[in-house]
Amino acid sequence: MHMQKLLDNKKMGSIGETIKENIKSNAKLSIMSAYFTIYAFNALKKELSKVDRVKFLFTEPSFTSTLHDIKESTTQLQRERSLSGFEDEAGFRNLLTQSRIAKECAAWIHEKVDVKSFKTSVPTMNMLNVQNLRNDSFTMFGSANFRSSSLGFTYSEDPALTTYTDDKVMTQQYIQWFDTYWEDQNQLEDVKEELLCQLEVLYQDHNPEFIYFVTLYHIFGDYLNELDEDTIVKSKTGFHETTIWNKLYKFQRDGVLGAIDKLEKHNGCIIADSVGLGKTFEALAVIKYYELRNDRVLVLSPKKLRENWTIYTLNDKRNILASDRFNYDVLNHTDLSRYSGMSGDINLETVNWSNYDLIVIDESHNFRNNDARKDHETRYQRLMNKVIRAGVKTKVLMLSATPVNNRMKDLKNQIAFITEGEDDALERVGIHSIETSLRRSQTAFNKWLKLEDHERNTDRLLEMLNTDYFKLLDSLTIARSRKHVEKYYDLKETGKFPTRLKPINEHAPIDNQNEFPSLEEVNKLINRLNLSAYAPLRYLLPEKRTEYSKKYDTVINNKSVLTQLDRELSLIHLMRVNLLKRMESSIHSFGKTIASLLHRIDDLIYKLDHYKEYTNSTLKINEINIEDDELEDMLIGSKVKVLIQDMDRIKWRQALEDDRHYLEQLITEAAKVQPHRDEKLQYLKQHINKKIKKPINKNNQKIIIFTAFADTANYLYDNISEWAKEYLGIHSALVTGSGSNKTTMKGVKTKDLNAVLTHFSPESKGRDTLYPDASEEINILIATDCISEGQNLQDCDYLVNYDIHWNPVRIIQRFGRIDRLGSKNDKIQLVNFWPNMELDEYINLEARVTGRMALVDISATGEENVIDYQGEKMNDLDYRRKQLEQLQEEVIDLEEMSGGLSITDLTLNDFKMDLVEYVENHKEMIEKAPLGLYAIAPNHSDPDSDLKPGVIFCLRQINQKTTIPDQSALEPYYLIYIDENERISYSHVKSKQILDLYRKLSLGQTEIYPELIHAFEQETKEITDMEKYQSMLSSATDFIIGKNEEMGMASLFSIGESSLSYDTFQKAEDFELVSYLIVK
Repeated sequence: MHMQKLLDNKKMGSIGETIKENIKSNAKLSIMSAYFTIYAFNALKKELSKVDRVKFLFTEPSFTSTLHDIKESTTQLQRERSLSGFEDEAGFRNLLTQSRIAKECAAWIHEKVDVKSFKTSVPTMNMLNVQNLRNDSFTMFGSANFRSSSLGFTYSEDPALTTYTDDKVMTQQYIQWFDTYWEDQNQLEDVKEELLCQLEVLYQDHNPEFIYFVTLYHIFGDYLNELDEDTIVKSKTGFHETTIWNKLYKFQRDGVLGAIDKLEKHNGCIIADSVGLGKTFEALAVIKYYELRNDRVLVLSPKKLRENWTIYTLNDKRNILASDRFNYDVLNHTDLSRYSGMSGDINLETVNWSNYDLIVIDESHNFRNNDARKDHETRYQRLMNKVIRAGVKTKVLMLSATPVNNRMKDLKNQIAFITEGEDDALERVGIHSIETSLRRSQTAFNKWLKLEDHERNTDRLLEMLNTDYFKLLDSLTIARSRKHVEKYYDLKETGKFPTRLKPINEHAPIDNQNEFPSLEEVNKLINRLNLSAYAPLRYLLPEKRTEYSKKYDTVINNKSVLTQLDRELSLIHLMRVNLLKRMESSIHSFGKTIASLLHRIDDLIYKLDHYKEYTNSTLKINEINIEDDELEDMLIGSKVKVLIQDMDRIKWRQALEDDRHYLEQLITEAAKVQPHRDEKLQYLKQHINKKIKKPINKNNQKIIIFTAFADTANYLYDNISEWAKEYLGIHSALVTGSGSNKTTMKGVKTKDLNAVLTHFSPESKGRDTLYPDASEEINILIATDCISEGQNLQDCDYLVNYDIHWNPVRIIQRFGRIDRLGSKNDKIQLVNFWPNMELDEYINLEARVTGRMALVDISATGEENVIDYQGEKMNDLDYRRKQLEQLQEEVIDLEEMSGGLSITDLTLNDFKMDLVEYVENHKEMIEKAPLGLYAIAPNHSDPDSDLKPGVIFCLRQINQKTTIPDQSALEPYYLIYIDENERISYSHVKSKQILDLYRKLSLGQTEIYPELIHAFEQETKEITDMEKYQSMLSSATDFIIGKNEEMGMASLFSIGESSLSYDTFQKAEDFELVSYLIVK
């Protein structure tokens, strides 16, 4: 009697079990299915091994050589990779027996199976026909594929309705129908060899490097799309034809694509590439892209860098991008504090701040503070409220220096521009609260600062920081260092960086007659100064103090009070530092500062002596307008003013007299050291003379001399320019932020800073197009820090720091003017002038001058944090010593500054670029790699490391409902290193450290290790007994989901093999295995 029935793997019966029951030895099978998985084979292995012959026909193109469009190719690739199982078969993969099953499957196919595939997708059904010898054949047809869930061996929500029939006539008709297709050579392709090749990938031994890249491909596959121009850049914009795009190097193009991708996904991006990598050009390309989409763009720039941006909007010879017709507006940061007047050709009274689609903020770290002011709207608040939040939806691109500020609040304030202050703006990337994430990071950072010196390194900090902080930076920032570019990009295209020679350190005496007192003695005098001219509130009459406190004290965050007295104390600290630093800079600058102080003191003493002329007893400080011109004579001070009548005149006058006494001693000594006695100046001339006569690069006579003080710059110009012209035959120039620029070269418009710089660095500034008739050049440039950022002066190869800036970051920034990619110079030289004393003595001297002041804050700002005292190890004297010792020994990158923290330390960029580079040469191999692969690697970690043998598992969370206490920065992927004793060596929250370790163990390891493989196969009985590794995987997943470890260990000792296997299988509901590296 013939039977026909429906099967659904549920109430109506299991498809797989029905096959098992009805298949006989030496049967012939014909199978049509869109998929084939090794786990479906494994479930039927016993029965299939007895059959005579199998014809397997893929109903969808699989393992074919025919090329399709991208969409179809991607779908085919996914089908082919499913050979190692679908998500609902993850439980089988988690048993870690995949390679053994694949090997058995390949042997079976090789011996008994013919495999073909349709070349194109054909609408047909899935079918299994079994011809048993005794004429009891049967056919199953319907929706079931050759995969575990379709056959009922794993649970699936998907319907799998299949009809079973053993009717002879129907069965015969199905065989004929199948054979009609099977013989059609036009529609089908024999794919047996391709299928066997793919199975071989599953069971062959892999080298560690390949598994490293397979792992990276799964984790960072989306990143490859971030660099895919076709995906990111909208077609038909003409973007690829623009001049700016075609001027960019490959790494800059990658940065631009990444920035556009982040702007589209998250509404903002921070480009934090290192000094000298061309952030401005990257930003210009982003601007052009949005301009081509008819977006309105505003660039906010520091005033001193304004012309770097406006030049590209002008019809001007200097505009090398004129053909792109840039049309953005440029305003200064300071324009946010102005409400009328003109900024360039923009009327600040009528400009529509809220109508910009994209805002580019150059040197965005200038907006790191958002401290509310009592009396007015700050620049930060106006930018947020009137520009970003108001009007049209605004995207924000920020350009900043590389290092991350150790105050997370500063980063939070910049990120707030992107998110418009919305705390949950990054929820879709797994950051539920930006505020919480940064607060946790700050707590971790503060703990790190308190560690002992030997523990306080970047690796330790990475361990302590929360994972969502990495995710935050990865989502919003692009940060590449010089080393990153040198490592991952072709320097033939970009040109090289010049070689940095070891710095020359000079310790020049002040006075060649040795009559000027030592620094130590001068410092004693500086410390005796009250500097009472800067602290009038300290000398108020007691009954007046409350009135002034109400007027000038500031409440911060409705909590603490910053009193004006505190501010004055900080100002006195600054003045002492200023005096010491000016003396280090030049005796001339020191003398000028003291003369200015004396003048101020004399004015105050005169007013106090004639106080009756400046008194009106009816006036009260709280009731008057301190800006009233008529009251000017009765008030003392600039921003904070006091009425003379409210002062304790006797006490204050005495303090001023004391100061005058010490200052007069100092100015008398300083006046003796005229230029001919100034030994430091003579040392500088010797360096100039030697450099001009023996250049370090052929025919290069260019020198930049930097100083922190305009007074010193003027003094040097006055004493060098004529001498250099007369004796060396070269021209000099002076540029300072204030006052007038100067040069000995005729015909240069000194009011135009860029004109001066163009004559100094003609190649980098494109002088030929501007001044084709110019034959002379400026060879010595004396400058203040007005040009320490944002200028390309790479024609020059020799830079002198005439004084050591309080913040060592500034020294590195200065050097960035000549230390640039594509430099024509082979070598560049840094010369540092130090005070004439031992470093320890100098540091102790600084410490005594500043008292409890913060030393320096190496930060994304590159700016001093001179009033906030943080008191942590960051500011201890050892830290300062290390910084300065480093500067004496080598020229370092900003991100390598001792103790500094860099975004490049925190992003996963290096691993992404490893992948990009690998995929270029191994695209097909990496794309086709199935899940569940492994390799065995010897322990190549540091000899000092106590890394124990174990396994790095890469898992993917497939059940989003499972709560995981500590998310991975790589979510939904989780990396975890567990040793053979089932102790977690690196937890899933330490993603970067595990990737670092993975890389160290695998990169370059392109050979397999036969002795390790042999030992592993012996240990696992040819991969039939994987209990030990199943247990490790089970413990690893338990750890990730936060299960009680003690309970886990107890259960391990009380359950048998089948129970353990079941436990591992069940974990597949939460995670599937992507790959693993066994470390021996």
